[in-house]
Amino acid sequence: MMRSTVEKVLSANDTGETHAHQAGLLIPKNIARLEFFPKLDPSIKNPRCVIDLRDAAGEEWTFNYIYYNNALFGGTRNEYRLTSMTEFLRHYDLKEGDTVVFKRPTGRFYGVDYRRKHQGLTTFPSGRKVLKLSGNWIILDTDDLS
Repeated sequence: MMRSTVEKVLSANDTGETHAHQAGLLIPKNIARLEFFPKLDPSIKNPRCVIDLRDAAGEEWTFNYIYYNNALFGGTRNEYRLTSMTEFLRHYDLKEGDTVVFKRPTGRFYGVDYRRKHQGLTTFPSGRKVLKLSGNWIILDTDDLS
């Protein structure tokens, strides 16, 4: 079953509201295993790739998808991150509680959109599967959508 949409409810740390050093959105390993984002080669230290995105307004964005895997090379870090998002977050003035929505790519671009906290939760059609993960991530089964 293809997972074609993932969502992340932003924390204050994600948006920079805490003024703490932030290296991007932490991607749960189960999203990485589902290969929603491109597969990264774990035999290379800290593999990364560029992800091109297009938002609903037609604006194009470039994020970096990184597997910090130095735990496999004698270090301690073992996590996936999506970085270089600051310009996107500031452009749309996204805050804690807002949601970033990622859609699988069609062609070169992933889809990226957002939903304001005050817009509330999406009402899901009957039978649509939703999987809530750690870190305020949600995976939607959207095979039934065109």
